[in-house]
Amino acid sequence: MERTEISTLGEFGLIDHLTKNNETRNASTILSVGDDAAVIDHFGRQTVISTDLLVEGIHFDMMYTPLKHLGYKAVVVNISDIYAMNATPTQIVLSIAISNKFSVEALDEFYEGVYFACEKYGVDLVGGDTTSSQRGFVISITAIGEVAPDSYVKRDGAKVNDLICVSGDLGGAFLGLTILEREKKIFEETGAQPDLEDRAYIVGRLLKPEARKDVIDYFAEHNIVPTSMMDISDGLSSDMLHICKQSNVGCVLYEDKLPLNEDSKDFAYKLELDPTACALSGGEDYELLFTIAQADHDIIAKNNGLSIIGYITEAGEGKTFITRGGNKHELVAQGWNHLK
Repeated sequence: MERTEISTLGEFGLIDHLTKNNETRNASTILSVGDDAAVIDHFGRQTVISTDLLVEGIHFDMMYTPLKHLGYKAVVVNISDIYAMNATPTQIVLSIAISNKFSVEALDEFYEGVYFACEKYGVDLVGGDTTSSQRGFVISITAIGEVAPDSYVKRDGAKVNDLICVSGDLGGAFLGLTILEREKKIFEETGAQPDLEDRAYIVGRLLKPEARKDVIDYFAEHNIVPTSMMDISDGLSSDMLHICKQSNVGCVLYEDKLPLNEDSKDFAYKLELDPTACALSGGEDYELLFTIAQADHDIIAKNNGLSIIGYITEAGEGKTFITRGGNKHELVAQGWNHLK
């Protein structure tokens, strides 16, 4: 494969190269890449902004993360936060720090994934920055979205007797990470080529997650506004406790209501892991965790991609997890801590 050193282009030449095929999709994007700043006008709608930082060796491992997938995921995990506010993502600003181990061709692969995500979710790349890194790859994305006035959803609105719901299924990304880390260790020790055992689903859950635009569209279609919401990045138990803390409420979750994928369960059992523990504590699912009024029960129940997993209680009743056998346990946060 041809390798072009980044130094041959220079900073502005690199920016021109990486953004030469950049497209604008939103009327709110008045001025995009190419000036000192972008100009955005949301025409009376409220603006939602979120920023995420992805660091090589902390958030991703280049040994088993294809650059195209990394670019796609970097966009998705950011716009997932916008959807979690019940808003529509419209623009992103992308900044990267790169070491000299990366070539222009490698960055082309990364940006191919970025542009694919932008196209799929209707988002404009409107700016950013590039700089050098002593080692590794650092990615910073700021996502910008819009929402009808006062229709955004926070974490602090859950009310007693609200239903607790999640989209999709849980635990798959953690199990995808587990198999990739296992195969990395085997490769480092023996040189044997990876054997992913046809585990495309769980590997895909880690390397190529999707933001739940469809859920936000479903809410809009049925005039539902959740009382609280966030995306599941650190694990169901951790993120449920965030909602409880900020809403000053308790909760009850039921083990037999947790949505688990059959491929995920099968691989968990093979590793002698509890699929429920993977669902509760595994991170990076990027599903939506939300609460709704009981009056909206039937509309949520009609959607096979949404699950009602519990309900909100008074704060004094604690945070409880009820097993299939009817035993009650305190809900404990055991999700991933990226600062430890």
